[in-house]
Amino acid sequence: MGIKVHGHPLSPAARRVLLCLAEKNLDYEFVLVDLSTGQHKKEPFISINPFGQVPGFEDGDLTLFESRAITKYIAHAYADKGTQLVVADPKKMAIIGQWLEVEAQKFDAAGQALSFEILIKPMKGMATDESVVDKLQAQLAAVLDIYEARLSKSKYLGGEEYSLADLHHIPIISNLFKTKVKPLFDARPHVSAWCSDLLARPAWLKVTGGA
Repeated sequence: MGIKVHGHPLSPAARRVLLCLAEKNLDYEFVLVDLSTGQHKKEPFISINPFGQVPGFEDGDLTLFESRAITKYIAHAYADKGTQLVVADPKKMAIIGQWLEVEAQKFDAAGQALSFEILIKPMKGMATDESVVDKLQAQLAAVLDIYEARLSKSKYLGGEEYSLADLHHIPIISNLFKTKVKPLFDARPHVSAWCSDLLARPAWLKVTGGA
């Protein structure tokens, strides 16, 4: 039994897992979950993730959900494969862990919501709430100010080497670069350079087909 990823190819969370697998040069089977028909809320997927959200993940007898838990497992379980995304040094790993938390608690809180308001709502025939967008842009700008300061001191968030802390940002950055939010990133030179670096990674181009 090999690795299986259950998800939708446009889901940022599913893409986070697919990107991690690509960085590790690991083979896997992708099982499409049709969100439009509610497959994520039904069996058999609901047995993988009882919360009914993609992705789901299998590796032999291990079943996981929550994309960040999955990528952490992949990074540690396959540490000897492909790109090194975690480190053995406990102090360096603590720094990476710190920025992993920042991404999940601060960046994604604004970024994912902006992606939903600007990209997903129109796809569903819903109206974007511009007052919510304005509030979220201000929230994201405050986070990016802190990122700009950090990235003026190191090439990547966790230090001088690319890590899981950077990887976790890529799907939402990619989405937001297609929207009017992109100038928030462009206005901060170190953030802008970091984003360009991340979006040009071969593993990400493999996941997106170069798009």
